[in-house]
Amino acid sequence: MDKATGTLVDGTGTAAATSGVLSQLQGRIFALLYLQERPMALEEIAAELGQSKSNVSVNIRGLIEWHLVRLVPIAGSRKDHYEAETNFWRVMQEILERRFRWTVRQMLTSLVEAERALAEEGGRRETTDFVAARLSVLRAFFSAIDIGIGAFTQGQPLDPSLLKSVEPPESRRPRPRGQGARR
Repeated sequence: MDKATGTLVDGTGTAAATSGVLSQLQGRIFALLYLQERPMALEEIAAELGQSKSNVSVNIRGLIEWHLVRLVPIAGSRKDHYEAETNFWRVMQEILERRFRWTVRQMLTSLVEAERALAEEGGRRETTDFVAARLSVLRAFFSAIDIGIGAFTQGQPLDPSLLKSVEPPESRRPRPRGQGARR
């Protein structure tokens, strides 16, 4: 493997390992395939990356599920050959929609349920108002992110004022009376 390919393969593997979406090996496989002029056989991929054929096979199946790699038939060959998706808009749409948007929507569901529970249980007014305000800010934030992901995955522009309209929660609670600042 040449130095440029090795650098991208290792860097993509490192990025993938921290992404929560792909494993390090999946990132390395994707980068290797991306920089190839022709589809590669499983054996070639395994040899280039110094991995077992079975390990590469398992990780390629995950990449195929994410639509990041596809199986390509090669005339006259009975071996499986693979190539990387080269449309990065499509790659990021898939990742954002299937991974991050699900997480955002899970947060929105939790926030709606928390607001409902808060309304049902009542409590001290100051505490209820504080918690309700915090929940409202989180809901507005995650709603804006959900709209933004939706716009991105549909190839639509996102109105920046939507994100600017989300007010950040106060950075800290007000100090009780009689307590000065600590230094």
